[in-house]
Amino acid sequence: MKGSCLCGAVSVEAEETRNVEACHCGMCRRWGGGPLLAVPGGKDVRFGGEDQIGCFDSSEWAQRGFCKQCGTHLFYKLKPTGEYMLPAGLFQPGTDFDFHGQIFIDKKPAYYEFANQTEMLTEQEVFEKYGAV
Repeated sequence: MKGSCLCGAVSVEAEETRNVEACHCGMCRRWGGGPLLAVPGGKDVRFGGEDQIGCFDSSEWAQRGFCKQCGTHLFYKLKPTGEYMLPAGLFQPGTDFDFHGQIFIDKKPAYYEFANQTEMLTEQEVFEKYGAV
């Protein structure tokens, strides 16, 4: 999969996937104004324009990346595993994704609801699955 930020200063290339997950944690919602819809990029994600990538350590176990020029969100990276989650919107047009799961479902506010039937993990289940805490 190939994508880029809004201004084109940063490009991204990752292994093909169809799975999209929504994260409902408070940090993702504050970061983007709503749930983060992301695809798993694995550990082998390639970026062009790396000098234009800003990083923020949002917790002890995660880092967030963004384009320094246009502010586009580029990744959420798990520090313990080095795995990237990449916003699905980076990879348009023509991507054919399946809405696969939702994490931090116990942190989702009541003002929105997805109709899709997906796997749903609580905060504790996410930490257990990814060994974050």
